[in-house]
Amino acid sequence: DVSSVQMTATRDGENYVLNGTKIFITNGDVCDVVLLFANVPELGERGMTAFLVEADMPGYSKGKKYDKLGMRAATNADQVLEDCRVPSANRLGDEGRGMRIFLELIDHGRIGIAAQANGITGAILERAVDYAKSRKQFGAPLASYQAIGWRLADMYTELEAARLLTYQAAWLADNGQSFRTQAAMAKLYATELAMRTSTLGIQVFGGYGYMMDSPMQRYFRDAKLTEIYEGTSEVQRMVISASLFR
Repeated sequence: DVSSVQMTATRDGENYVLNGTKIFITNGDVCDVVLLFANVPELGERGMTAFLVEADMPGYSKGKKYDKLGMRAATNADQVLEDCRVPSANRLGDEGRGMRIFLELIDHGRIGIAAQANGITGAILERAVDYAKSRKQFGAPLASYQAIGWRLADMYTELEAARLLTYQAAWLADNGQSFRTQAAMAKLYATELAMRTSTLGIQVFGGYGYMMDSPMQRYFRDAKLTEIYEGTSEVQRMVISASLFR
């Protein structure tokens, strides 16, 4: 719920004094500059404003670093601001425009997450096909069994559909057209597909798929987060359904 931002930005001459904590910030433990959203109290409920905060500003510190289930190539950490003075020049856009800026950023971000999920699904399909060709059971490759072949056929078909949804959203964004609904569709479909196929990939690999030295365990852990960040699947359905009743 973006509208419930607790961080405040109080005007003080040519500066703002920011107070609050942000959690789960990607690469928050190594960043030099971070984009934060805070409420300007004088503007009431429409006070959400964007700021570029530099790591060497007095009052800024890096907080807890999180140990995540997946997506471990990127770190996540808290950002703590205690009477952090941020110059007005570091305000991004006008006061009160933070919500619009956030929504524009997250719409683009959802296309990126859809593409990420497609990459995970593509890797699962490639590994599963190779394994099904080489692994023999009852004297024949797994690929010769219809139960396996048809599942992989469905995975391939759905991956192509997810890619096309993603390409459509990206094309609309590149050409300056409305793409919020299409971005939500792409993220919803691609990320839930990645989660389903990660489970299927483990099933194709059998017992080996459940081992930590199998590539499938990483795809399974990484796929889950794609359904959560940049808006959960439930949020994507809210966006899509709202577009139907405008």
